[in-house]
Amino acid sequence: MAGGGFAVDGGNFDGLGGRITLSVVITCFVAATSGLIFGYDIGISGGVTTMAPFLKKFFPSVLRKAAEAKTNVYCIYDSQVLTSFTSSLYIAGLVSSLLASRLTAAFGRRNIMVLGGCTFLAGAAINGGAANIAMLIVGRILLGVGVGFTNQAAPVYLSEMAPPKWRGAFNTGFQFFLGTGVVFANCLNYGTAKINWGWRLSLGLAAAPAAIMTIGALLISDTPASLVERGRLTQAKQALLRVRGQDTNIEPELAELIRSSEIARAAKEEPFLTIFERQYRPHLVMSIAIPLFMQLTGINIIAFYAPVLFQSVGFGSSSALIAAIILGVVNLGSILVSTFVVDRRGRRFLLIVGGVQMFLCQVGVACVLAATAGTSGTAHVSKNYAILVLVLMCIYAAGFGWSWGPLSWLIPSEIFPMKIRPTGQSISVAVGFAGAFVLSQTFLTMLCHFKYGTFLFYASWIAAMTIFVVLFLPETKGVPLESMHVVWERHWYWQRFVSKESF
Repeated sequence: MAGGGFAVDGGNFDGLGGRITLSVVITCFVAATSGLIFGYDIGISGGVTTMAPFLKKFFPSVLRKAAEAKTNVYCIYDSQVLTSFTSSLYIAGLVSSLLASRLTAAFGRRNIMVLGGCTFLAGAAINGGAANIAMLIVGRILLGVGVGFTNQAAPVYLSEMAPPKWRGAFNTGFQFFLGTGVVFANCLNYGTAKINWGWRLSLGLAAAPAAIMTIGALLISDTPASLVERGRLTQAKQALLRVRGQDTNIEPELAELIRSSEIARAAKEEPFLTIFERQYRPHLVMSIAIPLFMQLTGINIIAFYAPVLFQSVGFGSSSALIAAIILGVVNLGSILVSTFVVDRRGRRFLLIVGGVQMFLCQVGVACVLAATAGTSGTAHVSKNYAILVLVLMCIYAAGFGWSWGPLSWLIPSEIFPMKIRPTGQSISVAVGFAGAFVLSQTFLTMLCHFKYGTFLFYASWIAAMTIFVVLFLPETKGVPLESMHVVWERHWYWQRFVSKESF
């Protein structure tokens, strides 16, 4: 099959149960709240950068540019200092996510989520009380460290804890809470926009989702896989009994975890070197391609700068924030669709359908801006056309919400064998942060110089990633983590790199 995507029914793996228990629901729900802090930051960053008091205090040149009578609508917010405020978080996240690989292996997934939450709390406090740009950047760096830790640990935690048959649904919880954080932040921005010190409230209240996540993480146990990896077999057995049910035969799953752990210990290899070996070529490619493609959909840029973008194309300040809220709610609703579909229709189906949808919408936005603002960017964009841009962006956000949004966290967290799982997830998160840094640092400049062509740039990448999925991404729904090697062995292309002996 050209696409190489075959479905493996979770029921074919006897003994590795797919039962949902109250314990696994509560545990995964708490772990998924880790997405709140990243989502909140994404939403807040774009909102406060449209608040006049914030800009007046830290970025007065942007206000002066906006006040010019003939300002190009594409270029109002083109400021490298302003984008540095947003993108500094991603450099810190990149470094901390790579460090988190060793920390999660040594101390467990749950403990790193707690550490990430505490670091994020400190960053929120500094940003809320910032007196100069230096304090803003330091606070952003601490936020980045916190997000780097949690983004590395939480998706792996969810994939390891969830029953194989419903792993996709449970893992999408991380993206759902990420989307919830964005919507909550946009609502808060709307409420504080008219207050002179409202930006302090918006930035400082990042402590609220961090506190929720941190306290919740303290109340749950670590994953059985992590406990086995650290030699805590009794605790691992107890954790498995809790999440799979007291009357479930957990011995086959426990035996498989122990076998994988023993293989990893016997190898005694540096994981960051192991992952570059030939048999792990497909894993390495996916750990880089999936998060990079997710960034190249343009969604994080749209989320960061939604208020800025909508204000540029004709909405007033308050209307732009409302438009950003609408965009976030649509994205949130579509994530719920993914939750119910991902384990029934599979990952490939959602990525392909979502890709086509996003491509058409990006091309549509480019056409509307070309016909209205033109290449000069000085023409007035009427309210009707601004609303059309919002509608197209909402359809685009829905396509992302049931495809690349949740699946860019799910797929990298489920494809690696135990011995390179923390390393693979760290690389995936680090690549995501690197992509976010480059794109957030360049988006406003691109918008200024490429004009409507910016959206054609993202459309071309969406077309490329959809073709990549069709050809190279195998279906992983229902496959237990420790049996994931079969999807590579049966793939038309990747089978040349792997064999049963490799695992």
